[in-house]
Amino acid sequence: MLANLHPYLIAGLGGILIGLASWLLWWGLGRIAGVSSITSEVIASPVRSDSWRWAFLAGLILGGYLLGQGLEIPTLPARPLYLLIPAGLLVGFGTVWGNGCTSGHGVCGLGRLSARSLVAVGVFMATGMLAVTLMRGAA
Repeated sequence: MLANLHPYLIAGLGGILIGLASWLLWWGLGRIAGVSSITSEVIASPVRSDSWRWAFLAGLILGGYLLGQGLEIPTLPARPLYLLIPAGLLVGFGTVWGNGCTSGHGVCGLGRLSARSLVAVGVFMATGMLAVTLMRGAA
């Protein structure tokens, strides 16, 4: 069913669902849906973490799996581990250093009109544009 929809419509629906979910968590529990913060709190103290954090993470995984059953998943070329491991470490370092991930600042932070998130998103976007410009120039 979903595979027949236009990709922009699917992306738009996904954005609406993400915004709605983050708003519901904020409205219902007074909590920010920052995935990196929720995940780090569960990892740091798995036994003492509130059950809503576990439910949130389980919902992300289960929801992605179930939705993926109705969509054609694109195949991506395999990348070597010597690239994936440092890339993952850099992302983790950036998440800690930036007090959140790109989507957390973009969805939750901007939605709350956070000045810190506005600066963070500006830096993320500028860095991404610079990287693309440099990579296309090198190709």
